[in-house]
Amino acid sequence: MLRPAMIDRALILRLGVTQLVCWGTTYYLIGAFGEAMIADLGWSRATVFGGLSLAVLIQGPLSAAIGRRIDRHGGRLVMAAGSVVSALALALLSQARELWVYYLAWAAMGIGMRLCLYDAAFATLANLGGLAAKRPISQITLLGGLASTAFWPIGHVLEQALGWRGGVLAFAAFALATLPLHLAIPKPRPQPPAEAKPAAAPENSPASAAEARERLAGFLFAFMMAVHGFVGSGMSAHMIGIFTGLGLAAGMAVSLSSLRGVAQSAARLLEVLFGARLHPLGLGVLAAAMAPIGVGSLLVLGGTEAGGAAMALFYGAGVGLMTIVRGAVPLVLFDPRHYGGRVGKLLSPALFLVAAAPLGYALLIERWGERGTLGLSLVLESLVFAAALALYFGFRRRSQ
Repeated sequence: MLRPAMIDRALILRLGVTQLVCWGTTYYLIGAFGEAMIADLGWSRATVFGGLSLAVLIQGPLSAAIGRRIDRHGGRLVMAAGSVVSALALALLSQARELWVYYLAWAAMGIGMRLCLYDAAFATLANLGGLAAKRPISQITLLGGLASTAFWPIGHVLEQALGWRGGVLAFAAFALATLPLHLAIPKPRPQPPAEAKPAAAPENSPASAAEARERLAGFLFAFMMAVHGFVGSGMSAHMIGIFTGLGLAAGMAVSLSSLRGVAQSAARLLEVLFGARLHPLGLGVLAAAMAPIGVGSLLVLGGTEAGGAAMALFYGAGVGLMTIVRGAVPLVLFDPRHYGGRVGKLLSPALFLVAAAPLGYALLIERWGERGTLGLSLVLESLVFAAALALYFGFRRRSQ
């Protein structure tokens, strides 16, 4: 495996900055310009916001192939391509007046997002540092977690000065500015040639048992990421609506919802400062415990300020830590040399569910109401917690 020395502070800082910019100019773009787009284009809210769902959805079929490319050749050119594709997609979006052009731009942006957001950055660090990549993965999420905090106000200022089209074009320039930072990623040293694949192991052999355990670990990890991603995406889209539906005033619902981002960044900072000795699977248990506590608190306390604050803080902390889990746990479960391809394949279902969640939650709230939807969310996040416990007790010793 490549030496940890290939991951230095300069690389961590560069990737942290590119995550801040790339998340802010792509995933969080709709939060900055969505209302202005609706007013100018005359399309429905679902039509305009559906562009982001398409961008997330299109990443699923590409995920494993992009991960394998990083495994073989490193992340330098892959992430650089993400800068260029994202910038071109944003430029196209700024000129969209027909629906097909609008969705084409978002589809292209989805490709750019898969090439340069967290999953690509995590695979790049794993390719360069192997097991030593856990701390750098945590560190780059600190800046990435501030993307909406930074780029929503920037987008608002640009929209006021230039209109939404000029603002999106400026975002394209920001995205392109990450190109030299991605090109500065070190080239990985050549990997030794793969050994010939041995003949299939007989059933009940140690090799066969190890493969079965690895498949089980992969299933549990994929289940955690898919179910948590579904609930998290749905909550992101509807948290304010759920709070108001439970009786909180609109202004208070917005204020309490904003605590989620604060908790997300604070949890990541605490992990960076004090989590060096915490095993990734133990971090997974801690992260998975936060969401049921938050949802359960809101169910018990109802539409009160205390209930809303507990939900936003605990759930936000869980989301912040789960991002690190998403990058760090595969390092100890699987061979880091095949990190990108393996994780890309395992995360494909999560990308589909994340894309479907906003619409799915809208239908759930319409049919079951806010409390019924929260009840289902509590059940789903409790299953995520159970999967995290199974990984911890079943695989921690084998991964040390």
